[in-house]
Amino acid sequence: MPLLHPTRPDAPHLDRLYPRSAIPGGSFEVLGTQLMSPAQPTAADPELPQAFFGETPAHLDLARPTRAVIRVPTGAISSDLSFRRDGLASNLLHANIGVPMVEDLHVISNPAVDAEGNLFAMVSGPRGEQVPVSIFRIARDLQVTAFTRDILNVSALAFGPDGNLYASSRTEGTIYRITPAGLISTFAEGMGIATGIAFDRDGNLFVGDRSGTIFKIIPSHKTPEPDVPFALTPSSALDPHNPNRSGEIFVFATLEPSTAFYHLCFRPDGVLMVTTPTISSHQNIYAIDPHGTTTTYYRGLGRPQGMAFDVDGNLYVAASLRGHRGIVRLRDTANSTTPEAELIVAGNDLIGLCFLDDGCCALATNSTIFHADLGIEGLPLI
Repeated sequence: MPLLHPTRPDAPHLDRLYPRSAIPGGSFEVLGTQLMSPAQPTAADPELPQAFFGETPAHLDLARPTRAVIRVPTGAISSDLSFRRDGLASNLLHANIGVPMVEDLHVISNPAVDAEGNLFAMVSGPRGEQVPVSIFRIARDLQVTAFTRDILNVSALAFGPDGNLYASSRTEGTIYRITPAGLISTFAEGMGIATGIAFDRDGNLFVGDRSGTIFKIIPSHKTPEPDVPFALTPSSALDPHNPNRSGEIFVFATLEPSTAFYHLCFRPDGVLMVTTPTISSHQNIYAIDPHGTTTTYYRGLGRPQGMAFDVDGNLYVAASLRGHRGIVRLRDTANSTTPEAELIVAGNDLIGLCFLDDGCCALATNSTIFHADLGIEGLPLI
């Protein structure tokens, strides 16, 4: 390789990267100067630069004198990005890249984290098909163990205030309660095509039936018997906001049906956020207040799926923004009634996320959970 000269004035110079992180398969956009060779009178095309994450070569999806789009190759880790052209090397910019924690899953919504920092991820499987392991547990030291084996088509996971893990089954329309020791009991049934689940700050469980219903389960003041699950009854639909009612299920709100899923997440002020992904590229995120009134919070994302909040009240959603897939941050601003949208993580197949401690995040594709240090403190869920 020719001697590289990073200090020469005609060397390529990198100014900044966007977004702040990516996973393999996702792309960074880099802005700079002299990224390509000046066109020579006898050359049909200027020479393309080479891009490297550390010493790992990367493919350029686009190259211009002041802008390039670089795809993160499989196996790349957080490292310094550099350009090399005509024997000249650019300055270095640090690229934050997520690394796989566990693979060979079938994830269709957010993973979940317990109070000790252990991560839980599903193997959902094709509808009606039982898989050998339903939920895996990933310890802080990245040791992966089977947690449960007997739940059909797990669709969503959430920890309750009692420290138990709750899981929905889209095939059975059932919500299961799983103790830290892995003991399973039926918590509620009759939930239709049960998908997303989330607990509010009062310990009520909300369940999204993708055919168009959000159910609210008010826990009993008494400890329910493991073999006596909650079930929806006609009388439960009356006066759903009576605070004295307990141990019942009722319809909390109705939305448009989803072709795939409902994803649920609570805002710090107690408003329920819901995504209903379809094949549209211009979809809504809904906000449902504690009285069941539904409004549109944001419109314009492609196939929005799993969501999470940070401690400042910013919403993060796995979605496409202006044709780029990844994790999008929606931030309310004083100068606009529409949240400001920004791509934070690039990743073609991202469907969900879960904030960990120390500013880190678990990023979920359909088959893999990635670990990324985003420097963002997530809102505690339990």
